[in-house]
Amino acid sequence: MKISPQALYQWYGNTLRNPKYRWWIILGTLVYLFSPLDISPDVIPIVGQVDDFLILTVLLTEVSQLAMSALQKKSTNSDQETVKTVDVDAVSLD
Repeated sequence: MKISPQALYQWYGNTLRNPKYRWWIILGTLVYLFSPLDISPDVIPIVGQVDDFLILTVLLTEVSQLAMSALQKKSTNSDQETVKTVDVDAVSLD
C-alpha cells in the first residue's frame, strides 16, 4: 500500500476541519515538532529541520484557512443581521 503525500495532506486537512479532532491534531503536531523523536532527527544537519519546517508549514496553512473561513462566516452573518426587510401594507388616510 503506497501512501502519497497528497493523500496525507488531504487527510490532515480534513481531520483538522473536524471540530471533534481539531485540537488533538494541533496538539499532536506541536508535540511532534518539539519532540526529539522525528522521522528525520534534528541532529542531521539540513534534513532534520526540513521535515519540521514542512509540518509546521502545513499546520500554519490549515489553521490560517480555518481562521479565514471563520472570519468570513462571521462577517457574512453580521452583514445579514444588520440588513432587515420590513413589509408594510399601504393604508389610505381618506
